[in-house]
Amino acid sequence: MELNTLARLCDARGVSGDEAEIRDIIRQQAGGRVDVLGNLLVARPDPAGGPSVRVMLAAHMDEVGFLVTHLEKNGRLRFSTVGGIDPRVLPGLAVLVGRDRAPGIIGLGPPHLLDRKESPAVARVDDLLIDVGCSSREEAERWFSVGDYATFATVAGELGDGLVLAKALDDRAGCAVLLEVLAEEYPGVELHAVFTVQEEIGLRGARVAAHAIAPEVGLVLEGTIAAEGAGREEADRVTAVGAGPVLSLMDRTSIASREMVRVLVEVAEQAGLPYQFRRSGQGGNDAGAISLALEGVPTAAISVPCRYLHGPASVASLEDVDRVARLTAAFVRRVGTEGLRFRY
Repeated sequence: MELNTLARLCDARGVSGDEAEIRDIIRQQAGGRVDVLGNLLVARPDPAGGPSVRVMLAAHMDEVGFLVTHLEKNGRLRFSTVGGIDPRVLPGLAVLVGRDRAPGIIGLGPPHLLDRKESPAVARVDDLLIDVGCSSREEAERWFSVGDYATFATVAGELGDGLVLAKALDDRAGCAVLLEVLAEEYPGVELHAVFTVQEEIGLRGARVAAHAIAPEVGLVLEGTIAAEGAGREEADRVTAVGAGPVLSLMDRTSIASREMVRVLVEVAEQAGLPYQFRRSGQGGNDAGAISLALEGVPTAAISVPCRYLHGPASVASLEDVDRVARLTAAFVRRVGTEGLRFRY
């Protein structure tokens, strides 16, 4: 995976409910149609023209971010978070606000003026404001409105040797993988690639798309946690960056089809690809919505391990992204070649 390809996707803006910018970039390359909710659906008919397995691949376009909820008298912006963001990372954070990407900073009073007995260990979002350099509400109203979105101001770049540092790797890494997979053909497969919306606030886009497509096989491409912080035992790290694609058995939203996981392992081993299992049942992804569509859909997920997920900057391995793309393509190819249909 080339850094520039992934960086362009990550630098684009697309907080849940406002995915137009990132969707337009993906659509320029992949084509497809946009449904009412905003999902981008790309259909590829079976190139062999015979009986085929209907496969849905999903990667979500949206990222966590912020929504302006009130303009204060002093010109600062009150906000709420969109998606799961740890409030510990917010004070002093640079953000971009509104369509014009106006620079701002999330402010908190200086620690010198705080009474330790009264100050909380972690600032609450309700106590934070975005400072955009305005001195009054009237001035702020010239540039900003309630309902404006804000994103982390991070610019993607290389970190060390073969790593990428960027915002929104969850799930622009999955989007990059899905674009790679779409470049190939899969005889025996009726392929439906879906770049979904609003995953971070309840898997909403995937739910709508899965009901429309009625897939026989569902596979989610995601970024997942690599909790490699100081003092953590190996078993608590969930995954490791650089150790290959991540296979999940269960999380809060779904249980993977064991038949699919078995085939994914076989495909990885046959291709000489390293893989790892996700060592946590926390979190969730679009598999939760796809697996419950209609009469049920056998579903699994392949993830790119990322450090500092949902923060202003995450870290992933470009080689891991490439490996996830190779494993996904090989799995879909086998589904078509053998006409595989799965159960739980």
